[in-house]
Amino acid sequence: MCLAVPGIVVSIESEDELLRAGRVSFGGVEKEVNLACVPEAAVGDYVLVHAGFALQRIDEEEARAIFQEIDRLHAGHGQIPE
Repeated sequence: MCLAVPGIVVSIESEDELLRAGRVSFGGVEKEVNLACVPEAAVGDYVLVHAGFALQRIDEEEARAIFQEIDRLHAGHGQIPE
């Protein structure tokens, strides 16, 4: 199972087609992320990131829904619901 986490693009460091990279904020923690799979992503866009690669753009509403679900799971301490 894979887990992709939403983050917001705060800067784009390289526009190279294959090595396009930027800084993405995950709740204030910034990481360098490969943006080659989402050439349309711009500063201020939300992206889903897995293993250092942005896989797709998402809108703010979808990002908030994912954050809410993560919070809900965290409140249950990661237990599998019955």
